[in-house]
Amino acid sequence: MSEPVIHVRHLSTRFGSQWVHRELNFEVSRGQMVAVVGGSGSGKTTLLRQILGLERPLAGEIRLFGEPLFSGDARADARLRRRFGVLFQNGALFSAFNVFDNIAFPLRELKMLDEGLIHDAVMMKLDQVELKADTAKKMPSELSGGMVKRVALARALALEPELLLLDEPTAGLDPDRATAFVRLIRQLRQDLALTVVLVTHDLDTLKALQPQVAVLAEKKVMAQCELSEVIEIDHPFIRSFFASIRHTEGRA
Repeated sequence: MSEPVIHVRHLSTRFGSQWVHRELNFEVSRGQMVAVVGGSGSGKTTLLRQILGLERPLAGEIRLFGEPLFSGDARADARLRRRFGVLFQNGALFSAFNVFDNIAFPLRELKMLDEGLIHDAVMMKLDQVELKADTAKKMPSELSGGMVKRVALARALALEPELLLLDEPTAGLDPDRATAFVRLIRQLRQDLALTVVLVTHDLDTLKALQPQVAVLAEKKVMAQCELSEVIEIDHPFIRSFFASIRHTEGRA
């Protein structure tokens, strides 16, 4: 059996006297799409930041692709980070860079490609996220919300990652643009054989993607299973969060 892409064991996180995670376990296999859901303050974004290596937990272990994160080996950590891409909630584009330079940024940081190859790679990524070539010249301030998401996604894919992490991918988008962006994520996952982890509170996104769902509650992942299974669990948060899906499917 292959090593999980993400392997989190006995994770504990505390801010001051406030515990966010206690003995949290979480695992994602290669090729899976997993959505992390939970109430406000449940630690969804904190968990994502820890998997990204941006925050260190109080205790526990995080392994990516079988390798320990926070190993103390800067080169090993850098190699791990090249294997995943991340889309932050608001895109997090560099406002002083045009679209081309935003997407080119991680490629230039590697200092392994000449500008001709970088140009070709950037234009290929724009095409993958269904943006026209002339978008490359635009500044972030000239883009619609949907275009910002797509440019940020193109940058997340610049290094050809195996793992894609998405923080509230449809937040701030109107229903039509959200539907189109979800369709794009679904298509890219299939075309690029990606493992995908997303944090979301949007039920329409969950219904469209049909991922496995990991529910954060009571400071741990209290359930991780298919959407059709998780909505049947008798727990106060789950009953409340998935109420509209249960109603739509004729469940009490």
